[in-house]
Amino acid sequence: MNKRILTLFLSLTLLFSLAACGSKDTNATDARREANEIVVGIAQDLENSLDPYATVTAANREVLFNIYEGLVKPDADGNLVPAVAERWTLSDDQLTYTFYLRPGVKFHNGSEVTAADVVWSIDRAKESGNWKALDNVDAVNLGDDFISVVLKQPNGDFLSYMTLAITPKDHANGEEPVGTGPFKYISRAAQQNVVFERFPDYWGEGAKVDKVTYQIYENAEALVLALKSGAVDICAHLTATQADQLTESFDILEGTMNLVQAVYLNHAYEPLANETVRKALCCALDRQQIFDVVADGHGTAVGSSMYPNFRKYFLPELAELYPHDAEKAKALLAEAGYPNGFDLTITVPSNYQPHMDTAQVVAEQLRAVGVNVTIEPVEWASWLENVYSGRQYQATVVGVDASTLTARAMLERFNSTAGNNFINYSNAEYDEAFAAAVNAATDEEATAHYLRCEEILAETAANVYIQDLADLVAVRKGISGYQFYPLYAIDLSTVTYS
Repeated sequence: MNKRILTLFLSLTLLFSLAACGSKDTNATDARREANEIVVGIAQDLENSLDPYATVTAANREVLFNIYEGLVKPDADGNLVPAVAERWTLSDDQLTYTFYLRPGVKFHNGSEVTAADVVWSIDRAKESGNWKALDNVDAVNLGDDFISVVLKQPNGDFLSYMTLAITPKDHANGEEPVGTGPFKYISRAAQQNVVFERFPDYWGEGAKVDKVTYQIYENAEALVLALKSGAVDICAHLTATQADQLTESFDILEGTMNLVQAVYLNHAYEPLANETVRKALCCALDRQQIFDVVADGHGTAVGSSMYPNFRKYFLPELAELYPHDAEKAKALLAEAGYPNGFDLTITVPSNYQPHMDTAQVVAEQLRAVGVNVTIEPVEWASWLENVYSGRQYQATVVGVDASTLTARAMLERFNSTAGNNFINYSNAEYDEAFAAAVNAATDEEATAHYLRCEEILAETAANVYIQDLADLVAVRKGISGYQFYPLYAIDLSTVTYS
């Protein structure tokens, strides 16, 4: 076979192969459309337990948002709207909330929601230790079709905590979760997928698709290949580079991730216990370069532990506290006793490409001022165990979110006695300001104290704050209804085939 014929043969072979792949991909997506099913790609497996009261990660909350509901729930504008409760009242002294249950709401196991289920759910959340705001509950009174929650002192944010999941009394949710949401849990294969189906007895409008499979791809390249091959219909939290590869078959939607991405610093590591060192790291940071590399210039600068969708609590000016100044960073390091820098390992969950990309840019910026940075990619399970729970790390690049749209949910983790204070932050003025916010008599007073907490975090350079990441979401053409929320959540009940 001469060279010209061989070239023609190989070209035809490649053409037929691509045609076959295209046909296979089209058949797969057409089959899902016919069955009214979608596949959502996610970058990590869920926590071992699917118990809504025990979950600590944003990834779990993002998925479980579709099967659990509270007495109230947030809408896409951040408003709290009726859910399991059809209405509520607040007493004149601002201490007693009375929630009237919506008639006929069913759990996914077929049983009807009762007031006893609601009381049990509140008690379970309180016992978990993850809902510290419930320590303000003095009593929960039970009626036939209502419950009354009596507070020890008024709290303008309390209604936000009634988004906690309502589950059947005495039901263990860890492996077989049962809620009241538009989707019900069907199955789970560790490291592979989680499957939900439309709940036909949902009290509201209900989901538009009949089945959702969350397919897990902890390798970023495998995730993009799955999208391009037709195996996945929707995927959020993509980098600009990933999104650029998908424009032929996908609509790329842009929102924000509703989290605070930062280089979180372990204050138990000696160089980072020094406030001057931390300020030097902040001065070394060039946010715009990070925006350009990670998301084509997109991103919202943050200077403390609050993101823009918190509105009245967000202080954009704190992002200007430490302008990029490499020479000042070097001078501060010398002042702190580190004229030749120091060694720093940044541990990053490898399955989150935006954090990996950010860490690479940050590492170069810190090396430019003399800090000898090593990036340590780890699996998500290892990050949870060793960094978040074990606090065995020096620095990490991740995003931190809130379970509810309350300032307390974002800021409580930096209280010196907080169990989830994974950076080992300890500041007496901060503790005092946080306590004053929690115990404030009015919303105005509470807001002022929470804002002071944010200022203290920034002034003491608690972390190297970066951004609320741009959220690039790939949605296969022919699918519509995707909505962004002010929380880290994906509501699949609104998604449908056009």
